[in-house]
Amino acid sequence: MKKTTLFPALLALGMGAVGCTSHYQIASVSRQRIVVDSRYDSHPDAQATAFLAPYKAKVDSVMSPVMGVAARDLDKRRPEGELSNLLSDIMVWAGKDYGEQPDFGIYNIGGIRAALSKGTVTYGDINDIAPFENKIAFITLTGEQTLELFRQIAKRGGEGVSHGVELVITADGQLLSARLNGKEIDPKGAYRVVTIDYLAQGNDGLSAFKNGSNLNSPQGESDNSRFIIMNYFKAQHAQGKEVDAKVEGRIVVRE
Repeated sequence: MKKTTLFPALLALGMGAVGCTSHYQIASVSRQRIVVDSRYDSHPDAQATAFLAPYKAKVDSVMSPVMGVAARDLDKRRPEGELSNLLSDIMVWAGKDYGEQPDFGIYNIGGIRAALSKGTVTYGDINDIAPFENKIAFITLTGEQTLELFRQIAKRGGEGVSHGVELVITADGQLLSARLNGKEIDPKGAYRVVTIDYLAQGNDGLSAFKNGSNLNSPQGESDNSRFIIMNYFKAQHAQGKEVDAKVEGRIVVRE
């Protein structure tokens, strides 16, 4: 007992003594921005390179496997972007693996952390897009709740929505109209939505999800959104297809 209490006491006493006897004062504060870019590639630090080599080899072995091929540059944008469209469609596509038939999918712009360049797409590329531990989630909304969800999406200036969703919004975030597969939303109807669990919990301004029902959100590692995205790319690659997406008027802004 004495050994466990004596050292902290001595440490505290020593620190107090230093604090009391120190005459140092801050004379000035300055800062500068150091740009780290390709200029350092031409003069690499040999010692640092050698130290990092085994770690780089390990990371590359995990991140470099090819998942598929992107037909064009894909990025997220509001009110609508190719990549945000694609990820929403992929969530709907994955429904079959869970015995689900979602009416539409939602993927938030904030959850998409990188763009895709045309050409080969690796594990690392998809990990950059979806680095979080978000799991796929299926939830049922009433027609009224669906309209409230679309109003919240309009207020945010757009989010990723799947094919078949047609929203007309204003520049100041008002919902003018909402259709699904060419039909008006039935306020008394019920709609099965696929998204990620983070949104199903009502986060990122989409609180309409909080009132949903019949939640199905498996929490296994393979249920992570990035692995579902990888599965889609691998499936397309196995069929000799490039992954493509385009802006098609899913969310239109009108004055």
